[in-house]
Amino acid sequence: MEFFNQTGKMAIGSRLRMLTDKITMDAASIYEMFGVDLKPKWFPVFFVLSHGEAWTITSIAKEIGHSHPSVSNIIKEMVAKGLVKETKDKSDGRRNVVMLSSKGKKMSDSFAEQCVDVAAAIEQITRQTENDLWKAIEEWENLLEEKSLLQRVKEEKKARESKDIKIIPYEPCHQAAFRALNEEWITTHWEMEEADYHALDHPQEYILDKGGYIFIALYKDEPVGTCALYKMDDPVYDYELAKLAVSPKVQGKGLGILLCETAINKAVELSCKKIFLESNTLLKPAIHLYRKLGFKELSNYHHAYQRGNIQMELTIK
Repeated sequence: MEFFNQTGKMAIGSRLRMLTDKITMDAASIYEMFGVDLKPKWFPVFFVLSHGEAWTITSIAKEIGHSHPSVSNIIKEMVAKGLVKETKDKSDGRRNVVMLSSKGKKMSDSFAEQCVDVAAAIEQITRQTENDLWKAIEEWENLLEEKSLLQRVKEEKKARESKDIKIIPYEPCHQAAFRALNEEWITTHWEMEEADYHALDHPQEYILDKGGYIFIALYKDEPVGTCALYKMDDPVYDYELAKLAVSPKVQGKGLGILLCETAINKAVELSCKKIFLESNTLLKPAIHLYRKLGFKELSNYHHAYQRGNIQMELTIK
């Protein structure tokens, strides 16, 4: 087991598979010893049917937690072996039910004796261990039902990568990145407009000197995202959230929401009551992000950009 000592718990799938293979190999020999002509994978279905009732494939699948196609294939194999027979449901002739055949019922007697001895052997192993594997499996199943291993790994990945993320105020050295990042997403769908050139080529003059702010997202010290707060000359809105851009190579790391939250927190610090933004519904991830942050769509608006088709506001309480 030196390999697993080296890999640690990340090889849990491989280790469980080896344990399953070992038990399954013994199971086949155990069936043979008791004269039960059964494949190990048939066990859950055979066990359910051994109680003597007729079942639909759907109800069996639900009972044992397998997929319908999986149970259907097992039933076909068992029918071919003469262990199971299919009949019409007496209460609903449109559907089939399955039950053990005479051969299957006869086999179930030996199967019952086998179950007693197998259960005793497993109980013996359990008494010799410090940890109850059966209870541990149930605990794992419950926890993975609440949150999958995939989701947990995603969260750990995000937490690890977040240590390499910094949101900092704009400095003149970031001008080229500020322009390139914004131009990249704009030109993916549209053409640059005059207002874009003003802000991206001269951010100091058109944003910062007018009372606005620009934030830069760094990933491993490389500028990979931007967001700006424009100071507005408007009786309702103090600031506009704009120029949100994240490099495609780092999307999915939560940079967008971090940039927006930094800008919103700055607006709160400045006693801002309402923040305005303009976007396009084609940018679904961005719109989803804005709504998640609490932005609401405006019904009456006029577009500052030709590409704009949605305007939103955030009321700061």
